[in-house]
Amino acid sequence: MSEANKNQITGSEAVIKSLIAEGIEVIFGYPGGAIMPIYDALWHYQDKINHVLVRHEQGATHAAEGWARVKGKAAVCFATSGPGATNLITGIADAIMDSTPMVCITGQVPMHLLGSDAFQETDVVGITMPITKWNYQVTKAAEIPSVLAKAFYIANTGKPGPVLIDITKNAQFELMEWQGYVPCNEVRGYTSNPSVDTVKLQQAAEIINSAKKPLIIAGQGVIISKTREILEQLSSKTGIPVTTTMQGLGGFNPDHQNYVGLPGMHGNYSVNIKMNECDVMIAVGMRFDDRVTGDVSKFAKQAKVIHIEIDAVEIDKVVKTEVGILADAKEALTALLPLVNENTHTDWIQTFKELDKQEEVLVIRHAIHPENGGIKMGEIMHLIDEKTKGEAIIVPDVGQHQMYAMRYYNYRKPNSWVSSGGLGTMGFSIPAAIGAQMAAPDRTTVVIVGDGCFQMTLQELGTIWQNNLNVKIVIFNNNYLGMVRQWQQLFFDNRYSSVELKNPDFVAISRGFRLESAKVEQRAELSAALDVMFAHKGGYVLEVVVEKEENLFPMVPSGKACSDVILEP
Repeated sequence: MSEANKNQITGSEAVIKSLIAEGIEVIFGYPGGAIMPIYDALWHYQDKINHVLVRHEQGATHAAEGWARVKGKAAVCFATSGPGATNLITGIADAIMDSTPMVCITGQVPMHLLGSDAFQETDVVGITMPITKWNYQVTKAAEIPSVLAKAFYIANTGKPGPVLIDITKNAQFELMEWQGYVPCNEVRGYTSNPSVDTVKLQQAAEIINSAKKPLIIAGQGVIISKTREILEQLSSKTGIPVTTTMQGLGGFNPDHQNYVGLPGMHGNYSVNIKMNECDVMIAVGMRFDDRVTGDVSKFAKQAKVIHIEIDAVEIDKVVKTEVGILADAKEALTALLPLVNENTHTDWIQTFKELDKQEEVLVIRHAIHPENGGIKMGEIMHLIDEKTKGEAIIVPDVGQHQMYAMRYYNYRKPNSWVSSGGLGTMGFSIPAAIGAQMAAPDRTTVVIVGDGCFQMTLQELGTIWQNNLNVKIVIFNNNYLGMVRQWQQLFFDNRYSSVELKNPDFVAISRGFRLESAKVEQRAELSAALDVMFAHKGGYVLEVVVEKEENLFPMVPSGKACSDVILEP
């Protein structure tokens, strides 16, 4: 055999060899006809790369998101053509909204059948164009290594996000010359890391140094760019209070003297009031989501806004800035740190603490130490925080339980909060926890899920059992779609339309998936039940029957200004 023939491999094998060269250790996926050649190639490399068979393709994307959010780099998922590919759409949209790096590889019908409405043919490239950073259809095997290298570079750099590569079946079978895998570090026309503008940095420093009531809002960009330490140094030096968005949880030490809590719809009372009093607002790695700003026409109009953001589109998109700094958060804050003066803002921070006392009396005390009524969601989160010392990976789903997880757990480590933020995808938590646990097997991974969300992706309990994953699932069961019910009560005159759930036996279902499970209905049983769950080795489902019509406060009513935040109905 000639030397040239020795180097010939199929396009399918080139996919697997490229992934291994890229350092990928795990793939989340579901096989089918159009991607079967790639799965056949994968069979030969089982000792080098692990494939996790999910129970639904959407689960593959969320598992990949969970892995990527904990690891801080792109994860991989596979799906076949047609319905397999379209089942990825929700997860891809979720990933683009939350800046989660992911490379989705789909099989496609042979090139000669494209456009013919062949069996399981769908234009997945066209469908995903608005929700990916880049996508591409491979029709020749020789393209595969360079296309995958480009895919990982684009997914991981700049503002991270999902990429989709669609590979026709003929390209998977076709032979090509394997000349090795060359990682990509540059793409023409794509700027991954803009240079820090020193003039704008100096302008920002001058504004900060003259501020009387400054406030830092830190978003997920702080976590993505690994900026927590620099941010804490900046706050300590300047004395500026820091609030983190929901997706920024873990980006600042919650025990730091300058940490003041969360902004937005269900954020801290003090933060929402003071955002409309600060004279300088420094936004770092966040996009001024409407759940943070409330009525944007009334948001921080008195403040000079400094916005540090790696995505140029976000600067001045929602909130007009005094100084917009297009840069990686870590590079910008590192350069800004020596330019700012040492200072204290003790009196300013004290005004937050005075308002915190009101929230403590009217809300927090009753949420975590209730004296009567059913089990409260806040007290469950408070107990979980105590038992895990704030060091677990918390994977909440979407709804009231998500907000309680946000408010009543102290995220003491970065990459500890894994939740669907921008898209608000119900059913996210269970598959995402699979990826999170596999990314950090030595850490405790806890799913916080409502009874409605649980029933959207409960089939992934089978994936947890098959892979013997140490995922702890706590179901907050109130027999309602809780957040929708709260809005219907407060804003639609108690017209509870299609929100009450007649639930199945969650314990029986969980045990049907071979997972240990228990149910708690009395407050006196809760702490011990959590201890049993955490002591168990392997997956565990704990159903907790919570107060049926509990409402979450503080709350900024939809369409209102943040300063219109209410502490009670």
